[in-house]
Amino acid sequence: QVQLQESGPGLVKPSQTLSLTCTVSGGSITTNVYWSWIRQPPGKGLEWIGYIAGSGITYYSPSLKSRTSISRDTSKNQFSLQLSSVTPEDTAVYYCARVSATQYGSRSRSWGSWGQGTQVTVSS
Repeated sequence: QVQLQESGPGLVKPSQTLSLTCTVSGGSITTNVYWSWIRQPPGKGLEWIGYIAGSGITYYSPSLKSRTSISRDTSKNQFSLQLSSVTPEDTAVYYCARVSATQYGSRSRSWGSWGQGTQVTVSS
């Protein structure tokens, strides 16, 4: 049973960089699936930010691509998200997840394996 756990600051100031880490247990991040980051702003649906595949290939949502970087540390079995130049509109619950190619982009958390989520607020 794969388990994922997000960690990182819960409060980030505007214009700074949001940094989160997902620690994976029960499976290797080199497995050929999509190790993904997703967020859910208050009152809105899921927004898929991007992924790093087991091969190391990355993909980013076009709307966030200019500000997003996803990387990994295979020695720690972790993958990370950096989102630069944040604004209050980036306030959301952020999730990491392990999904297949067909599950990527789904509207619910019913598919794949997900972390519990972490609240990130952007405020001065």
